[in-house]
Amino acid sequence: MLEKLTAGWETSTVSDLKDLLEEARQSKFDFVTIPLVHPRFERDHLGVSDGRMGTLTRSDMEVDSRTWTTCVVGKVSEWLDPSSPDETVRLAAEAGMKQELAWASHLAVPAVLMPRPPRTECANYARLLNQVLSQPTMLQLWVRVSLSRPSVADDSDEEEGEGEEEEVQATEEDGSPRSSKGRDLGRVSFEKEASRAEGEFVGSACTSTCALGKAGGKRRRPGPQALPGPGLVPTGQVSPRENPWETWNRLRTLCEFKSSLGVALELTGDLPDPHVLQRWHGEPVKALVFPTAIFLTNKKGYPVLSKAHQAFVVDMYRFKIQVLLRGRTRHPGGYPVYLQYLEHLRLKLFPLPEQDRFESPYYDFLQAPLQPLMDNLESQTYETFEKDPVKYAQYEEAVAAALAVTAPTTVTVIMVVGAGRGPLVRASLAAARRAHRDVRVYAVEKNPNAVVTLRNLVAMEGWTNVTVVATDMRTWVAPEKADILVSELLGSFGDNELSPECLDGAQAFLKDGSGISIPCQYTSYLAPISSSKLWNEVHSYKDLKHMETAYVVKLHNFCQLAPAQPCFTFAHPNRAARIDNTRYTCLRFPAPMAATIHGFAGYFEAQLYKDIYISIVPQTFSTGMFSWFPLYFPLRTPAYAPEASTVEVHLWRNANERRVWYEWALTSPVTTPIHNPNGRSYWIGL
Repeated sequence: MLEKLTAGWETSTVSDLKDLLEEARQSKFDFVTIPLVHPRFERDHLGVSDGRMGTLTRSDMEVDSRTWTTCVVGKVSEWLDPSSPDETVRLAAEAGMKQELAWASHLAVPAVLMPRPPRTECANYARLLNQVLSQPTMLQLWVRVSLSRPSVADDSDEEEGEGEEEEVQATEEDGSPRSSKGRDLGRVSFEKEASRAEGEFVGSACTSTCALGKAGGKRRRPGPQALPGPGLVPTGQVSPRENPWETWNRLRTLCEFKSSLGVALELTGDLPDPHVLQRWHGEPVKALVFPTAIFLTNKKGYPVLSKAHQAFVVDMYRFKIQVLLRGRTRHPGGYPVYLQYLEHLRLKLFPLPEQDRFESPYYDFLQAPLQPLMDNLESQTYETFEKDPVKYAQYEEAVAAALAVTAPTTVTVIMVVGAGRGPLVRASLAAARRAHRDVRVYAVEKNPNAVVTLRNLVAMEGWTNVTVVATDMRTWVAPEKADILVSELLGSFGDNELSPECLDGAQAFLKDGSGISIPCQYTSYLAPISSSKLWNEVHSYKDLKHMETAYVVKLHNFCQLAPAQPCFTFAHPNRAARIDNTRYTCLRFPAPMAATIHGFAGYFEAQLYKDIYISIVPQTFSTGMFSWFPLYFPLRTPAYAPEASTVEVHLWRNANERRVWYEWALTSPVTTPIHNPNGRSYWIGL
């Protein structure tokens, strides 16, 4: 999450570069978005326009390279129409777009704002972008996409500014001067150098910016008609071919889902349904574009947004979103009052809840799942888990409830298997004190380093009724039977850290008939998700192994497309004559809206004892618990799910004498290969 609002100004009217820069410094913007070439400098592909005496654009020496690389987002000319059915227009657009993007690459600007892709046919537009992005380049392309079809009102003042107009020189085709009116920018502020990773941040140590003057009106491609009236646009009112998200999805699919292709999402007066807006949570939105025309005026004369717009903007601020302001000022005080209001909305996110403060460093950070049987955990890992304020409180409640049904006149035997550094031992002793029961505790732990901590606790805290057993629970021969068996062997997907295999062996310690296992049952859950960020993080490894591996990750920049459904359930103790922990399920999810599936999120819910549960399933989440992040199962290739289609996924839990692994495949709306056959890429060792 950004520490401050990062704001830019989009304009096509720059009369003097250094004057623009000076005003920019005084106006609290962080960067500017300006045309790479004069917006009316149209060229052909035959070389006729090359005979003009005027230059194509300003010199790169107008400002230093630091300015170009930190404070300027280039903008490709709107007149370029590479999807035109007219061959002359199309070829001229192709040549012009390549020329402008080559100039942007030469300047090393951190990002380039691209025109809206054609709604009905964007293949040629995508081809040009894909050619550029397939070459060795640092360019980050932001494609302008509207939330809904832009109305005439939304688009009417796109390039208007405020302030004194100045004469700007452009050229006719014969090279003679042609006057035009340019308007000054408004305001912009500059900070220390910002990150340019994936074009996420622009703005720092800026000393100048480059743009060319606006020569009168702007030629536009024919736009759509305004939608009738304000408010929400019902789903289905716009055909899929005209839906802005559908257009964006076709474009990025044609470009092979490249990570250097992002979205500049432009707010419109009309908003889609709230659940459709959530789809953008999983998209690579780099900036929100605010036309000044969408702002309302409050009683004090200041600009505000409608409640629906406010809710969406605050929601998007949770991600690393920059803002772009465009259009003429419509309120006293100029552009700063708009920025003040947008910062006011951002501050609604603060202060962050304690759980968010803890989890934020892990947002969308891929982690390999733990291998607790093969590897010994480090002290820092134990310490992180022990800080969970919910998990151990629930375990204490469960042990206390279990003690309530044991015989009060005898000493109750509790075995904590996988005791770690002792948090479950503490919880069990606390439950015994609450229940006024005498207990004898065995703390079984295979990690010799954790055993050191346990033995120190026994000595320092006077745990005279605790015996530390330094061995693997699967091979230990217990001296007596247990009344209660306590464990925390659960993984993000419930069984993915081999809790079933461990407890199947440890249940031999339990008294027949009356022995209680905590947890007594757990179920894994699965849900389809859209997350361009996560998929590209995995894809960046450029090998099959990583695309067939499940990852622990704190999901953040994602959209869950349907409620999670149960997969595999394991109960303990398992009294079956032949225990088989392999599983198979086929789940079907309705797709209420069109979306791109980048994989599946895995969760679990565990019944500790009777009505005491812990859960990371979104529908039943144990608020405040952070010991487990979800599991992410990626798809090798993202899959498009049309509106009202069915998402069908198959999931297998396989095992042999040495390891356990998952396999998964999508069979609707498209069929994918089975991922991870025979555990070739990812497995958990026994």
